[in-house]
Amino acid sequence: MAFGGRCACGAVRYRLKTRPMFVHCCHCRDCQRQGGGAFAINALIETDRIELLRGEPTPVRMPTDSGRPHDIYRCADCGTAMWSDYGGRPAMRFVRVATLDDPEALPPDVHIFAGSKVSWVSLAPEAQVFDVYYDMAKLWPAESLARRRTILGAG
Repeated sequence: MAFGGRCACGAVRYRLKTRPMFVHCCHCRDCQRQGGGAFAINALIETDRIELLRGEPTPVRMPTDSGRPHDIYRCADCGTAMWSDYGGRPAMRFVRVATLDDPEALPPDVHIFAGSKVSWVSLAPEAQVFDVYYDMAKLWPAESLARRRTILGAG
């Protein structure tokens, strides 16, 4: 199953060749500040599973509260944030689910950094919500953990 997406102006068009490993809805202050919204929804996927069909996003280095590197890949024409490289891990991308043609196809598996969630955002009672982060070994499917180990060499 493939998932297509694009920037606001259409200069960048891409396709995810497979389902992502996991999907985060991040409520941290960095995501709020950098995206200008209450949260960011990111599909974690191997970089080589993103096929560029048109254009090429440009990395923009962003400051973070943690001090770790964070490159947001943006359309050079309209500035849409397409995906990120958090922490200098070029083998993995955090694709912005809102840039998909059908963002409903990839709902969040977890809500992270909910300790800094804005108070006027309500989460579904069945949502998996964490004040900061979570134990990946307990929540990620075994196949996704194996994919992550393959590209990053760690669990």
